[in-house]
Amino acid sequence: MPINAGFEYGRAEEKYFQAQTDSERLIALEEMLRTAPAHKGSERFRGDIRLKIKKLKESMIKAKKSGKSNKKGIKKEDMQAVLIGLTNSGKSSVLKALTNANPKITSYGFATIEPEVGSLNYANCNIQIVDLPPIASEYFDHGIVNNADTILIIIEKINELEEINKLLRNKKAKQIIVFNKIDLYDDTTKRKISETLKSKKQNYILISTKTNEGIEDLKEKIFKSFNIIRIYTRHPGKKEDNVPVIMPPNSTLEQVAEKILHGYSKKINYAKVWGPSSKFSGQRIGLKHIVKDKDLIELYSE
Repeated sequence: MPINAGFEYGRAEEKYFQAQTDSERLIALEEMLRTAPAHKGSERFRGDIRLKIKKLKESMIKAKKSGKSNKKGIKKEDMQAVLIGLTNSGKSSVLKALTNANPKITSYGFATIEPEVGSLNYANCNIQIVDLPPIASEYFDHGIVNNADTILIIIEKINELEEINKLLRNKKAKQIIVFNKIDLYDDTTKRKISETLKSKKQNYILISTKTNEGIEDLKEKIFKSFNIIRIYTRHPGKKEDNVPVIMPPNSTLEQVAEKILHGYSKKINYAKVWGPSSKFSGQRIGLKHIVKDKDLIELYSE
């Protein structure tokens, strides 16, 4: 440890030696550089840390290109929302507030170098929330963003929108502007922020992960951004399944059966339906019947 290094540096150095992965080592090294003494006598020492960071990043990029990276794959769920933003925008805190995930939250930038995934349960539906590295980071994954259904753009200042939109390639996904850290502003400033975003015709919400202001409204807004219907099923004489089958609008009973199990529709003789698509409760329907949101169906197989 260098002369006059403080407690924070010592703690970062300990994390570095205890790290199990390259990602953890990189985070620790960057924290060591941030907390190392900054004076003339420590220039060489800080230079050594920078060199370690450079070599480690090069090694990680090389491993990624060769397919040897230990980066976890992400299987896209029926409903997926992706968090993007600049460094230190509070994306990890938003992920933690919305889901069951427990991401690493730091006071310094570029701490997220791999996607973090959490699950938001809303209206009995599981929504996959993915927190990506900062949009300007070399680890930012455009592929995940391009396939997302909903993009949550996390900002602290309105002028960040222009910079983010220049780098955003997916123009088809639903976008929600999430103005974070609103607890730092008074009511007058909040109104001005809202008026500005409204004038830009943005779908937006003001939140604070510190006070939980707007978090429940954000969950609802995320859920409503998906163009889906929920179909509940049950076996004859049994209790209905609380977790719905997620389908696109105008789906048929046959498609629902196939979603449950590939080839299952071939075993279905008929079904009964209760809900918006039925003419009366327990209506008998065939495979070509178009189901609607919140329908309950009983499937009768051979």
